[in-house]
Amino acid sequence: MKKRKKYSLIALALAGLLLLAGCSSKNLTSSSAGFWNQFVFTFARIIQWLSFGGTVAIGIILFTILIRTVLLPLMNLQIKSSLKMQELQPEIKKIQAKYPGKDMASRQAVSEETQRLYSENKANPYMGCLPVLVQMPILWALYQSLTNVSFLKEGSFLWLNIGTKDPYYILPVLAAVFTFLSSWLNMKAAPERNNMTLAMTVFLPIMIFVMAMNISSGVSLYWVISNAFQVFQTLAIANPFKIIAAREAKVQAEKDRLKAREKALKKAKRR
Repeated sequence: MKKRKKYSLIALALAGLLLLAGCSSKNLTSSSAGFWNQFVFTFARIIQWLSFGGTVAIGIILFTILIRTVLLPLMNLQIKSSLKMQELQPEIKKIQAKYPGKDMASRQAVSEETQRLYSENKANPYMGCLPVLVQMPILWALYQSLTNVSFLKEGSFLWLNIGTKDPYYILPVLAAVFTFLSSWLNMKAAPERNNMTLAMTVFLPIMIFVMAMNISSGVSLYWVISNAFQVFQTLAIANPFKIIAAREAKVQAEKDRLKAREKALKKAKRR
């Protein structure tokens, strides 16, 4: 039930974004009608202002980092909430195994014990979802500004023509690599993994690579910077290697405690 509600919230947000996308003009200008169009165009103006020396690519890089930095508190909240929920999954499975029946009484018992578990651990299954809902319109507006505003499709940077696809496919490769690393790092710390998560870790980078091969270099550059930022953000906020080490240390400490207790009991018996 909780998962269904969570997915319903995400589906509602996606539907809202699709509606906004349908209302958005393909060639946005300062005179384009509608709040969403003006919101997207404001993003384009900020990118233009950050384009030092008239280099749009620099504006894209700086604004992407700026947006990601502003969203950092929300991402921090999302990551910590997701980690807490991951840690509770084994306990939730024990509760479900305790009440395997499909009748109303069993479902009610599972729900009550799960809620008690959340309460005791100060966990909220929706906290990992709400930050995503806030971020999606902002990131979507950034994406639309790069695809629908003409002055962000002009200019060159290094080997790139911002308005056309990367001729050497360097950006598509980097976008796919950083997307994979981001998904892999998020998955690595999970105590349990499922086939869907594993499939998405492989499928999403492939999808990003194929899309980046056929889209403007400006959008590809945004994907590279955004996903690279997310990789470093994960390593800084929720480093999976540190999480795994802490988890193993906790398990080892419990084993050592039990061994010490057994030794103490054996000594007591000898006396």
